[in-house]
Amino acid sequence: MRIVVADDSVLLREGLQLLLAEAGHEVVAAVGDGPSLVDAVLAERPDLAIVDVRMPPSHTDEGLRAAVACREVWPEAPVLVLSQYVVASYADELLATGEGGVGYLLKDRVSEVREFLDALTTVAAGGTVLDPVVIKHLMGRQRDPLLALTPREREVLALMAEGRSNAAVADALVVSRAAVEKHTQRIFAKLGLSPDDDQSHRRVLAVVRFLRAAE
Repeated sequence: MRIVVADDSVLLREGLQLLLAEAGHEVVAAVGDGPSLVDAVLAERPDLAIVDVRMPPSHTDEGLRAAVACREVWPEAPVLVLSQYVVASYADELLATGEGGVGYLLKDRVSEVREFLDALTTVAAGGTVLDPVVIKHLMGRQRDPLLALTPREREVLALMAEGRSNAAVADALVVSRAAVEKHTQRIFAKLGLSPDDDQSHRRVLAVVRFLRAAE
């Protein structure tokens, strides 16, 4: 397989490259930050991208945000998140979008090299591989639908609560109206608002839920 590796730790990045090469895979790019990951994935269109979560410049959820950005352009991009942390802010969005394989494994819980290599093959083939700890964490978020919203979706909803139109929200966030519409539809879906209702009605219900949670 042709693989892109993204990890800000030089030692881990080099170690992964050696492990993958020994297993017969080709690392076509090895990068240490989110923007470089997006550039490498979209340029190389690899069979798989292995991504750490906390990378420069934010050292929070940069890897996840970069992976989501890749899939917005290339929806079937196969991504395996390999991290020490469970960061749910964009994980649910990554899992819910795109047609390609996706995985989220915790570094400290990968006990067998063969199992790790098998996980790579599964994700590259379009399958899903999730650590049980990740599943438990994400399921816990689903008890409150608002917690399932990504930071960007919460920004959009907060601006909607101020009475702003999609055009005004787009201007405030410096994004396209199409992007705002996409976020809005995801907000409605995550909050369980029926697509049978009209757009304005769902918008009001979403704002009401947001304001109640803020009380």
